[in-house]
Amino acid sequence: MTTSTSNLRSVVTLVAIGTICWLVAGIIAILLGVESKVIWTCFAGAVLGTVGIRYTIRRSRRSGI
Repeated sequence: MTTSTSNLRSVVTLVAIGTICWLVAGIIAILLGVESKVIWTCFAGAVLGTVGIRYTIRRSRRSGI
């Protein structure tokens, strides 16, 4: 495994962990019945994390890393 492949995996793993944390926080927020602002914040974090994963993978494929 080359260094660039290892770097890509570590970046995708980091973003995926952050996305999962947002999802878990959103589920906990829903169960606790907190303000809708908090739930929407968690939702936005999860969506942006998903976009970040897709962007990182597409960018690495295009640049040949």
